[in-house]
Amino acid sequence: MMKYSATLLLQHDVHKISPIFNLLMCLLVLSLATNFVWLLRNNTRSSHNSKSKSKSKSKSSSSSSPTTLPPGPAPWPIVGSLPEMVRIKGSRSQWVSMFAEATDAGIACVRLGNVHVIAVSSPDIAREFLKTHDAAMASRPITMANQYTSRGFLSVFSAPMGPQWRKMRRVMASNVLKSTTLQWLLNKRLEEADNLVSYVYNQCRNNSGGDDFMRMSTVVNVRDVAWQYSGNVIRKMMFNRRYFGDGRKDGGPGFEEEQHVEAARTILSLINAFCVSDYMPCLRWLDLDGHEKWMKQAIRTLNEYHDPIIDERIDGWRSTKDEIISSTRKPCDLLDVFISLMDDDGKPILSVEEIKAEVTELVLAAIDNPSNAVEWALFEMVREPKILKRAVDEIDRVVGKHRLVRESDLSQLNYILACAREAFRLHPIATFNLPHVSLSDVTVSGYFIPKGSHVLLSRVGLGRNPRVWDEPLQFRPDRHLSDGSCQTVHLAEPDLRFISFSTGRRGCPGLELGTEMTVMLLARLLQGFNWSLPPITPNVDQSSYKISNSRPLILQVEPRLAAHVYPSKEPKFTN
Repeated sequence: MMKYSATLLLQHDVHKISPIFNLLMCLLVLSLATNFVWLLRNNTRSSHNSKSKSKSKSKSSSSSSPTTLPPGPAPWPIVGSLPEMVRIKGSRSQWVSMFAEATDAGIACVRLGNVHVIAVSSPDIAREFLKTHDAAMASRPITMANQYTSRGFLSVFSAPMGPQWRKMRRVMASNVLKSTTLQWLLNKRLEEADNLVSYVYNQCRNNSGGDDFMRMSTVVNVRDVAWQYSGNVIRKMMFNRRYFGDGRKDGGPGFEEEQHVEAARTILSLINAFCVSDYMPCLRWLDLDGHEKWMKQAIRTLNEYHDPIIDERIDGWRSTKDEIISSTRKPCDLLDVFISLMDDDGKPILSVEEIKAEVTELVLAAIDNPSNAVEWALFEMVREPKILKRAVDEIDRVVGKHRLVRESDLSQLNYILACAREAFRLHPIATFNLPHVSLSDVTVSGYFIPKGSHVLLSRVGLGRNPRVWDEPLQFRPDRHLSDGSCQTVHLAEPDLRFISFSTGRRGCPGLELGTEMTVMLLARLLQGFNWSLPPITPNVDQSSYKISNSRPLILQVEPRLAAHVYPSKEPKFTN
């Protein structure tokens, strides 16, 4: 099986195009020239039908509804701005986001094919989309990446608005990710938090040449540590196992786990990329940007690990004759919860394909966002020793040095929460959130938003907006404590001044789990170890527009607690 370079995909946005692409575009324009008059009529929206729809679906609008699109680049006939997008040297996502940030309006429209892509960098406009018009913005696009990850749009994250989405949302909210289920799985998360500390401690011990506690010090790849912790947690909660293979006795990942995480990261980079065929479906067979080839390879790797476990577990729960679910068996992980859901007749609520789709999307959601926030938070904190010291002092005050942080402590670690929140604001995991698709014509901030538009909230444009944030490019956790209250800091941002987790009707159902994973990872690393920048070693490249980095964060690390506080030197080995 192949090992994929997710960081390479993220850095270059997988946008290499065939040299004959421009010729194909020209031929396409000529072949579709007969549609030009229709397209112009659609773009101006001057027809009587369009005006009447806009009036009826936006009761708050005036009697003469606006027909003006948000500002943006002038589109070519038929293909829109696709030729410009595929020719850019950098990230396509950042290219689209740039238009919203370059205007005073805080909103822009870039037409790709016949799809209006609406980029938003203003919190006021973002709230209008996801609060005032939330119901009209509650669908998802039909994209190549979503099709593969959700096995044909079966999952809660990818399904367009309709019965399938409502079914899966009900399953996730009422059974899988509710607070009581997460509390039931607490010990599995605690085991992986202990394994995290043991693994880093073992790196210090093994690489420094022995058990001389005063001399333990080494360099650690923080990105690898964060990725594998996130992967371990979701594998433990989903499959009741840390390793797909033999793993490593020091608590680190084996080849299988590294490949599993790399495949997940590749898939996530493709979900967040702009794929040409998503906007011109007739070109999908050409796979001009290579996205589908990469997606097939990565999803195949993920399925090779997931599917045998799922199939074997289903066979253990269900009768092969009539699919009646076993009434005597009790769930031990999230996969069992999915399988054991049944209707009043004892029939499974979820099909095998629905289970596999939801397992894949939960794994993808758990791996990337927490690890990205913690890597960036540590990078910023070691560059600002006062911030680092204040965070560690808070842990020592609330928890002490005689035991390790538990999930029950997290709500009292307000400064740690503020550091994580600031990392989400300043260093989002992607340029945009997942697209919202408009189900009807609406008017937002005086602009006409046609039915079928893809609305993208710019994580960068919101979180680094100088009209909202003082010194937006500075890492300042105190900004989230400015009211002086003692209330617990939350990672979610309901006012959409930045985006940590998706919000609105299509909000992230795993917000509670994502918060616990992020803060526990950061708190355990800060409590257990002293961190500093190593001499000479090249580190993260932080430019004003950088989202992802080709170079992982490498830090010097040494234990800071008494030796007996760390979990056993040979961590509990579970498969």
